[in-house]
Amino acid sequence: MTSPSPGRPSDLMFLLSWASHALRAEHAAGLTELGISPRAHCVLSRARAGGLTQRQIGELCGVDKTTMVVTLDQLEAAGLARRVPSPTDRRARLVEVTAEGERVLDQAQQIAARLDQDVLAVLPEAEREVFLRAIQRLVVERLSGGGGCGPTGSVC
Repeated sequence: MTSPSPGRPSDLMFLLSWASHALRAEHAAGLTELGISPRAHCVLSRARAGGLTQRQIGELCGVDKTTMVVTLDQLEAAGLARRVPSPTDRRARLVEVTAEGERVLDQAQQIAARLDQDVLAVLPEAEREVFLRAIQRLVVERLSGGGGCGPTGSVC
């Protein structure tokens, strides 16, 4: 990847996209040693608490139905997760993390935490919490995936 060259320093879409792309690439590289993808890491992380269907986990991870099935097939083949029938809905499957999946997930979480620390280390310590609160607020209050533009969600 070459160095960024946004149209202007405040080109928010470009900057967020560039940062996201670079962070995903580093995350994927870090997880390679565990044999899982960032998507699989997300699925395992969301499934850890238990009680969620594969559809619910897919929604939490931003993964479409087909991709979720493929991801779970891979996780099951690797012995990291399993699908079990839901006790309340015979059409649904709950996702459980296996003991091996727990071990791999713990390692993946450590890799992600080290990456977070490494990336945030370029900011002065006083700015780190401010940055994280600001980006979280942007995501929760405006960029939560609704797809609309403007304060009322009107189409651009």
